Amino acid sequence: MLLRHGESEWNKLNLFTGWRDVKLTPQGEAEAREAGRMLKAQGFSFDIAYTSLQTRAIKTLWLALEQMDLMWIPEVKHWRLNERHYGALQGSDKAEAVKRFGAEQVHLWRRSYDVPPPPVALDSPDYPKFDPRYAELSEAELPRGECLKDVLERVLPYWESTIVPQIKAGKKVIIAAHGNSLRALLKHLEGISDGAISDVNIPTGVPKAYRLNAAMKAEDAFFLGDAAELERKIKAVKEQTQAR
Repeated sequence: MLLRHGESEWNKLNLFTGWRDVKLTPQGEAEAREAGRMLKAQGFSFDIAYTSLQTRAIKTLWLALEQMDLMWIPEVKHWRLNERHYGALQGSDKAEAVKRFGAEQVHLWRRSYDVPPPPVALDSPDYPKFDPRYAELSEAELPRGECLKDVLERVLPYWESTIVPQIKAGKKVIIAAHGNSLRALLKHLEGISDGAISDVNIPTGVPKAYRLNAAMKAEDAFFLGDAAELERKIKAVKEQTQAR
């Protein structure tokens, strides 16, 4: 089960968030609880949970598991499940970025597979070396700005070395993470092309279930919940760079 965190404070403000650690809004907390209620109502249960080192994903997982009476299951946090690092765009307004750089350029930075945003400077507060939770990462592992290809290259080794063995052992797994770390994993699981992935949008707080085949690829995949509400939330993600 993949679950993007609920609406964050910066989702609401329409800002590039990346590795900035922001909290859920009250709406985001409600989305997380509803995800848990939905999962429980449809008979889902889990043996182990994975999430990132970022508050919005961790809190989403906690709230969902609380609704399922599953707060006791093992929970593993890892930086490789973090959101994509948006480089020098972090903290900037998405619609304002379009005015400054042009819609085509911002679309490439946001949605393309292999075009990274401008990198942060090594002395920037957005360079992760200044955050104690990343103190043990090497210089090569510390991102200064990532495209989706970069995110996939850091998510996939963790998926294959740590999560896949649990699934092969028969464990039911939930991963609460972020729009781009989950897009990267979704691309791998569903075999989506480099070009087509730009049109894939993951809504906040809506679980997506996977049944995997022997090759650990998607045999079946579907979002839970009301189809009209799902479409509304996907449309909202798609339109984030449009002037309000």
